Amino acid sequence: MTPKPTDPAARPVGERRRLPRKPASALAERWTTVDGIDVFYRESAHVDTGAPVMMHLHGFGLSGRYLLPTAELLQDEFRTLVPDLPGFGRSGKPPHPLDVPGLAHAAAAFLDAQQIEKVTLIGNSMGCPVICEFAYHYPERLERAILVSPAGGVHNQPLRRAIAQLARDGGREPARMISVAAPDYLRFGVPSTVRMFKALTRYPSLDRLLALQVPTLVVIGDRDPLMPDADRIREIAGRTENRVLLVVMEGAAHAINFSNPGELANVARLFMADQRIVDDPESPGHARVFEIHRGSLHPLPGDGS
Repeated sequence: MTPKPTDPAARPVGERRRLPRKPASALAERWTTVDGIDVFYRESAHVDTGAPVMMHLHGFGLSGRYLLPTAELLQDEFRTLVPDLPGFGRSGKPPHPLDVPGLAHAAAAFLDAQQIEKVTLIGNSMGCPVICEFAYHYPERLERAILVSPAGGVHNQPLRRAIAQLARDGGREPARMISVAAPDYLRFGVPSTVRMFKALTRYPSLDRLLALQVPTLVVIGDRDPLMPDADRIREIAGRTENRVLLVVMEGAAHAINFSNPGELANVARLFMADQRIVDDPESPGHARVFEIHRGSLHPLPGDGS
């Protein structure tokens, strides 16, 4: 018998009945329900309830799994949340696919389910337009924004160009990224990929970015084929004197949250504390970070003492 829409079996659920026996992360793995959809997420296992909240938002076609290396490094200082947004990863699919505004509203509804009023959002790739849209609709709820490798602009159009950029980027990411990303892309599917790409092309990414009124950190890798070069990005950032801080990470490609978690976590900590952005000598690898733009309204850096 076909279940009625009101029956529990008819709800668009995720893989709630197929949790792995061994958690894939040091973060606690949990489920919640957002607008009738089962949503899978990870959060700090042990953190002071008064700690500031930081939620990590994943990119195009992926789940929050590849964000875990950075999230785990920050979990003791912030109440860290890493959801699979509805329609992605292990979360259930909504009756109608969500565009960027829909994902932003879903992120807000997820926070409502956790009884969280204010948050710092850190996103990668598609997660960055979602953050900008969240700021547009819920400015009073966003304390700070961290945009890592923001995607979805003219530089990524048309679709065949974006596919070529992703192919080049694949060769620049750590080999272990394949085992993390491939299952997510396969689950997301080709029709959803085309539909989501069209939604991103229609989204006014630049306008929303320049309109941000909260302290905002933008991190780009100099080996990221999905991003314009640093001079072009500096030119765009220079159109506003608001609170944008732009940082380049030498040696990094697109999935910085996965490939360079130590450097990114260090930059995030310094940004959150309004300290000068300096390289972290303790992080493995040869990536180096430096500022290329600081809006005049951005908090001035302290001395780190």
